[in-house]
Amino acid sequence: MGTPELISPRSPRVTAARRLAKRAFRGKERRFIAEGPQAVREAVAHRGEDGEPTLTELFTTVEAAERYADIVDTARATGARVHHAADTVLADVSQTVTPQGLLGVCRFLDSPFESVLRARPRLVAVLAHVRDPGNAGTVLRCADAAGADAVVLTDASVDLYNPKSVRASAGSLFHLPVVVGIPVEQAVRELQDEGVRILAADGAGDRDLDDELDADTMGGPTAWIFGNEAWGLPEETRALADAVVRVPIHGKAESLNLATAAAVCLYASARAQRVLRAC
Repeated sequence: MGTPELISPRSPRVTAARRLAKRAFRGKERRFIAEGPQAVREAVAHRGEDGEPTLTELFTTVEAAERYADIVDTARATGARVHHAADTVLADVSQTVTPQGLLGVCRFLDSPFESVLRARPRLVAVLAHVRDPGNAGTVLRCADAAGADAVVLTDASVDLYNPKSVRASAGSLFHLPVVVGIPVEQAVRELQDEGVRILAADGAGDRDLDDELDADTMGGPTAWIFGNEAWGLPEETRALADAVVRVPIHGKAESLNLATAAAVCLYASARAQRVLRAC
């Protein structure tokens, strides 16, 4: 591969990428960083709703370019600018403790809510007041694994493109439509107008998830609202839902964390929907 092309961390391209660690610059440039082979591989394969590639630039060490030659070649074939950089340069831009030698600059990829509604979704995760970026990314990953049709991050939730959110999604960010920045009231109202049942996940809910499953009430189109990690959902948000549902605790644990509860709820809905379609 020869000598790395970007020796100095003060290179203009490196400086521009480093600035994307800050939300204000991400919003201004409508660009974000995806790190590591898994995330970059998914970014290379992704195209926006306009059909254009999501990945615009790729920074790689010489060693990583050899190890992940397929990713680098595909990135270059899609038109991304590929920069071979010294390890110290990647470490300077990276937001991880142990960089893996691949770092991609990507276009924002959030979807208009209208396009999600037009697709008549059957399973949606709505993150209301979720502030921890790691939790947001993990819930997105759970939604992807459960086969959800979309994820909505309301205007009171964390930035989707926070490096920790992107990393925690483990590539799922590139797999399903994600809507950002709309009020939870609007999301609920428009989903209900499309015939989607709204369930609020809350440990103090008056309905039990097991009972809902036993009553065969969960096979239709469903959106789950998940709340803040520390204080859950405020009363005004719970009041928007068609039902407030708790995950039963059969052992001695005090509660479930947000991502675990989301996984249980989403998989319960996914199973109920599959059973209904099989009948």
